[in-house]
Amino acid sequence: MQIHEVRARRSAEDFPRTEHLAWKLAEVAVDPVAVPSETEAMVVNRIIDNAAVSAAAILRRPVATARAQALAHPRSEGGARVFGVEGNYSPEWAAWANGVAVRELDFHDTFLAADYSHPGDNIPPLLAVAQHLGVGGADLVRGLATAYEVQIDLVKGICLHEHKIDHVAHLGPSVAAGIGTMLRLDTETIYQAIGQALHLTTSTRQSRKGLISSWKAFAPAWAGKVAIEAVDRAIRGEGAPAPIYEGEDGVIAWLLSGPEHTYRVPLPGPGEPKRAILDSYTKEHSAEYQSQAPIDLARRMRERIGALDQVVSIVLHTSHHTHHVIGTGSNDPQKFDPDASRETLDHSLMYIFAVALQDGSWHHERSYAPERAHRPDTVELWRKISTVEDPEWTRRYHADDPAQKAFGARAEVTLKSGEVIIDELAVADAHPLGARPFGREQYIAKFTELADGVIDGAEQRRFLSVVERLPELEPGGAGALNIVVDPGVLKNAPPIPPGIFG
Repeated sequence: MQIHEVRARRSAEDFPRTEHLAWKLAEVAVDPVAVPSETEAMVVNRIIDNAAVSAAAILRRPVATARAQALAHPRSEGGARVFGVEGNYSPEWAAWANGVAVRELDFHDTFLAADYSHPGDNIPPLLAVAQHLGVGGADLVRGLATAYEVQIDLVKGICLHEHKIDHVAHLGPSVAAGIGTMLRLDTETIYQAIGQALHLTTSTRQSRKGLISSWKAFAPAWAGKVAIEAVDRAIRGEGAPAPIYEGEDGVIAWLLSGPEHTYRVPLPGPGEPKRAILDSYTKEHSAEYQSQAPIDLARRMRERIGALDQVVSIVLHTSHHTHHVIGTGSNDPQKFDPDASRETLDHSLMYIFAVALQDGSWHHERSYAPERAHRPDTVELWRKISTVEDPEWTRRYHADDPAQKAFGARAEVTLKSGEVIIDELAVADAHPLGARPFGREQYIAKFTELADGVIDGAEQRRFLSVVERLPELEPGGAGALNIVVDPGVLKNAPPIPPGIFG
């Protein structure tokens, strides 16, 4: 990897565009390097993973809303597919609907470093463009390898959340770069598309703070839709603000750490394979990633603790990020509110640990049900749980060595007897270094479990047979990656009132 130093520049400086970070990202996108077999296999895994969580979310209101908007934009020629339904639709709107379906349950892949990301959010927009333009499977794989690489490398080098900028600001550029690779665009066009995409996807982190709403699911879909439109404009010859990262009035100078700060962004050099997708990891549980290991820890500690009415307090020692984002360091009273939204409970480690302790399991629907959150014994236990930052867990969170990098916690449970029960878990069981790492078998099992009752068996088998031969798909074959759901199932979605688009 090559480390690129990135800082704000005065307009009067001699700063050639070939030194702009957006240009460096575009150069990564145009590099014709072959996709490693391990990267290719993981791309297939993540498409399966996205289909699994989309199936589980298909009847939820935000997904039904986005689907209704997309279905108002049919195409008589070309077009992309909307998850669950037949027909062809405008690609940016198909990407919008499918992006919401993928993100709604907080149940797909993740990468955490200087910032946060769900790089599987790149898949819906690239797949929609591939379907619309008849791109073959090998080019789709190449594009996704680039998109994952760009987003993950930006997440390694540039922290957005400390400045309260939402993490989808790294997603807009990665989608633009990935589409550029997939369509074999030139460096100049991709550079302009990246600049536009970043400029239009910088928004505040309030979407993940306080009263968290359905916008948490819409935010990455918005970034994907914006990036598609940015690439379209760039292909037509339109430009972007530049230099978008380093400009005197640009992102670093005014939205991030300012003119005095230098970021260090790692990117593959010319001819270096794109392997970043292998650094990311999926979820076994439908909850914010930093709660994955604590859920597994709670399941492991149940027997040792015994009767939960004997618990006086539970303190979870964890990283700065976990403490401040989903722990008591957030100072969000909503994280202890039984009437809080699903999105808020999904970002409450205290609630999640309490339910996992009581149930010994985690379910994407039952664990969030209103009656579950209102159970008196759950509320009582929930309010006995707190988090604190531990410098060692913070160090491990930011570690470059994969063997050291961890997103777990140490739990100290104090009982009425005075006994203190202590246990810790560094990584989730499904993590590559965990007790039960996910491989192709586990991705398929997750898909079949979440698709049960939503997608009939024949359609499940058809989809899996197509996606497992993705690199061999001929141009025009990407439409077969869409899954059709029985209209009788879709009728169970909540009714969505008509809007501007009908």
